[in-house]
Amino acid sequence: MPIEILYFAGIREAIGLSAETVSPPADVVTIADLVGWLAARGGGHAEAFADRARIRAAIGSDFADPGTPIAGAREIALFPPVTGG
Repeated sequence: MPIEILYFAGIREAIGLSAETVSPPADVVTIADLVGWLAARGGGHAEAFADRARIRAAIGSDFADPGTPIAGAREIALFPPVTGG
């Protein structure tokens, strides 16, 4: 099932895209799996996801941790930690 991935801030800059639609393989079942699969694509994706512990995610409008299943997700946002100011 295709998923629209939205990229923000430094991730967007490293990849060079603000969004893309992907169809991950069946063994990609969690946010962590998705980030790993995206990083394995190389280039800007590898750079953007080099420090996976710092990646934050949301499925739809709900924050998600790395172990959150992605089954049924239509839109996933990936972004670096956000700080206030």
